[in-house]
Amino acid sequence: MKVQVQSKKGLKTTLSIIVDKAEIKKKLENRLLELQNQIDLKGFRKGKVPPLVIKNQFGKAIYGEVIDKVLKESTTKAIQDQKLKVASQPKIDLKTFGEGKDLNFELQLDLLPEIKLQNIQNYKASDYSVKVGKDVLDERLENLSKEYKTFEDKKNDTKSEIGDQVIFNYQATVDNKEFEGGKGEGVAIELGKDLFLQGFDKQLIGVKKNEKKTVTSTLPQNHPKKELANKKAIFKCEISNVKSPKKNKLDDDFAKKLGAKDLADLSEKIKKQISEQYNIALSSITKKEILDQLEKNHTVEVPQNLIDNELKSIPNNPNSNNDENTVKSAKKRIKLGLILNEYGETNKIKVTEDEIKTEIQKQVKSMPGQEKFVFEYYQKNPSATQHLQSSIYEEKILKFFKSKINLVKRELTIKEAEKLIKSFNENNKAKATPSVKKRETKPAKLKKISKK
Repeated sequence: MKVQVQSKKGLKTTLSIIVDKAEIKKKLENRLLELQNQIDLKGFRKGKVPPLVIKNQFGKAIYGEVIDKVLKESTTKAIQDQKLKVASQPKIDLKTFGEGKDLNFELQLDLLPEIKLQNIQNYKASDYSVKVGKDVLDERLENLSKEYKTFEDKKNDTKSEIGDQVIFNYQATVDNKEFEGGKGEGVAIELGKDLFLQGFDKQLIGVKKNEKKTVTSTLPQNHPKKELANKKAIFKCEISNVKSPKKNKLDDDFAKKLGAKDLADLSEKIKKQISEQYNIALSSITKKEILDQLEKNHTVEVPQNLIDNELKSIPNNPNSNNDENTVKSAKKRIKLGLILNEYGETNKIKVTEDEIKTEIQKQVKSMPGQEKFVFEYYQKNPSATQHLQSSIYEEKILKFFKSKINLVKRELTIKEAEKLIKSFNENNKAKATPSVKKRETKPAKLKKISKK
């Protein structure tokens, strides 16, 4: 195979490639021998069909298959030998081909720019943390005590009020007919929360233990049985108990009910939870501080085809090509993605299969009851796994930056954090978040996952 640079202008390069006819003839003969064991023709035993007969009957199709394979292999080899980093799928322009002829074609390539990485040790960014004050902690503990309330029996002749818990059995009918699922025993509802059926709670205000009460309510629109959706139902209820809320005492026993060792342990867990809620948003601010410096200090020529693809990917934005701000944001996202990727490759940052599995496991734990759905989602959607991998890759690169730059620690109160986050969100509604992917150096997709 002969490869020659035909032209080079900016990020566009054209290679001229010639594959010798002898090499193509050899590949064609090998393919005919492979097919000899597969093709079954009348008059011949399987595996005994002469290659010439196969060629006479299927010659054009076999030649096309061989040429297609040669084009792919020679394209990949030419790009690798020339040490080119391509920005998109190469375009092939066939010049001469045919049985008994050399294969001559041109390869038109859009290349990724060469990026000269800058020294980042002088970069500065804020390392935010949140100080959880006693007032915030006390408020959260008080809310927990209300949320995880307990109830105690009321006197038999005392009527139920908003906030009480009513326990009852019921039999429901629609058009005077009982229906499947229309019976319940030991049902407990807290009056005022309206969690059973809309308006059901209000009709149980003022009931007493052992009293019978008829409640009328409309079945939900999403009822499992479509014929019962939005139907008026009559509930004949027998009140078995009425309980009033009992104020929880914030002590070690209460903390143990919530899975903590004691009240001090519960307080620490709450502090950590509050900090993590704010740290997620604050880390985005740190990230932007780093990205802004990267974007400012690197000069990168962004390939037009990447800009076009980025604009096409923007949902509900048909006029994006004519929108100057949209194009500018797209360029910035691509530029940052290329820079981050270059730092990642230079510093041999990789994403392992174990890291992806660990991240999926985290999502599974955060969605109890939907474990199967989460696993199936990633199994059936390779693009979702690719997106997850890219996110992990980006975070690892940013972690690398944080280990090298000057991080200035800043401890904020809750109010200061909220003010900063609000200001950040308002100023970055049209934020340019880079999409970090390992760019291809050959037409076929390269795997970025390294097995441990």
